[in-house]
Amino acid sequence: MVSTKELIKMARKWNKIVAIGRKRITSPRSNNPMMANADNSNKSSVVGKGYFVAYTMDKKRFLIPLAFLNNSIFQALLKMSEEEFGLSSNRPLTFLCDSVIMSYIVLLVRRGLAKDLEKAVVNSITSNSCSSCSTYYCHGATTNCGP
Repeated sequence: MVSTKELIKMARKWNKIVAIGRKRITSPRSNNPMMANADNSNKSSVVGKGYFVAYTMDKKRFLIPLAFLNNSIFQALLKMSEEEFGLSSNRPLTFLCDSVIMSYIVLLVRRGLAKDLEKAVVNSITSNSCSSCSTYYCHGATTNCGP
């Protein structure tokens, strides 16, 4: 689990990068009109107050409430994303999972997952990256999930 100090440090680092660039992060274009959305509402490129945009490895867009940043599952996903892609202000935030897994995680967090189950999900995500990404991405050139 990420400590409060580490979370504040990560947030400051992201703010510095955003302040340096101050560029609008554009969403990747997709031929698929059905894009995943955490709260199944507005699909415009403008994000409402209290939400952030994240993409999955299969390029699906999710609007995620900022309140979810307090959840250890999302903290683990953010840490993994930072380790894999680094911090960048000119590309969107991408989580190392597919849209099916992300939809399931959002559903679990919305329902209020018990702390022990939350820890189990975090352990599953961090210990074996193949459990958090689709078969296509594990066996493709996108991630190093093993043989």
